[in-house]
Amino acid sequence: MLKTVEVPLLGHPDAVCDQIVEGLLDEYLRRDKNSRVNIKACGSNGMLMVGGTVDSRADFDATGLVKKIYKEIGYTDDIEPFVNIERPSSDLAKTIVSGGAQGTVTVYGYATKETREFMPKAYVYANAIARRIDDLRKHNEAFAFLKPDGKVQVTMDGAKVVAVTVSIQHDDSVDRNTVQANILDNAIMPVIGDAQGVKIFINSAGEFSQGGFYAGAGASGRKVLANTYGGLLPHSGAILSGRDPLQPSKAGTLMARYAAKQLVAEGVAGNILITVGYAIGHNDPVFLQAVTGKGEDISEMVKERFDFKPEAIVEKLDLRQPFYQRMSEHGYFGKEGAPWEEAKK
Repeated sequence: MLKTVEVPLLGHPDAVCDQIVEGLLDEYLRRDKNSRVNIKACGSNGMLMVGGTVDSRADFDATGLVKKIYKEIGYTDDIEPFVNIERPSSDLAKTIVSGGAQGTVTVYGYATKETREFMPKAYVYANAIARRIDDLRKHNEAFAFLKPDGKVQVTMDGAKVVAVTVSIQHDDSVDRNTVQANILDNAIMPVIGDAQGVKIFINSAGEFSQGGFYAGAGASGRKVLANTYGGLLPHSGAILSGRDPLQPSKAGTLMARYAAKQLVAEGVAGNILITVGYAIGHNDPVFLQAVTGKGEDISEMVKERFDFKPEAIVEKLDLRQPFYQRMSEHGYFGKEGAPWEEAKK
């Protein structure tokens, strides 16, 4: 069975927007751990806009922080973002005060014993290649010709890699053959090990010297599939980035991953999919279903063992930490240091 996963590099316009809103969330939480945040970012044609609602005691230069994050990602142009962040409406504020969910959303959590990360193998490979490319670009002077924008795609047939596609922005002084040879030897081969029978495509459309917001558009939340399970599982479109941890789209998604991974680590099943539904204004989920890869319904087990109320999730996983920009880089799942990944056998 063929499975394909695509993930963005850190400088992809969508990934830039995700890192910006998560970086802003971090700063709000650092200054006021009870901040309620719902912000978005989008950019195109050299323009970057950030907007949304925030209820917080924190006060800082949001525009300056946006510029700082943009530069740290690796872009050198002097972008001038338009930032418009306001307090929430009175109706929404009532919902927040009451402790009810701030949105109606369905979230999913998954884990599999297929890899040590408890993630699908195609996703693990695609992310590993993307991380190597970004590490080479940011920390190895020999790869200074690489630029921030790009994507990685890995296709697998069962346990075998059958195709790898990389699009990577580069300095216009470097030819495509140089880029191809360096990416193959230093990013792809160390991950897949054997390229025999594998189709490799590196900048197959030609030169890629112009990227970012000057070559394409980006928006926060648009790469939510790449940030979770790579599009291999059902997804409602629940956005993680730019949301405070009490929002069910974030808290519920992280808890569903935690519960699924914990149960797989215990040997309950080889893989588990958990679906949770929230309704605005209600604290408890209105729907919860957990199913193993063999079709066994373990919903009651999950309900008995895990509390899916947003407030309980925040306390259980200690989600008021200002660490979301770092956690969002190359996806939220399958990485060490995240509290939702701390399953114990």
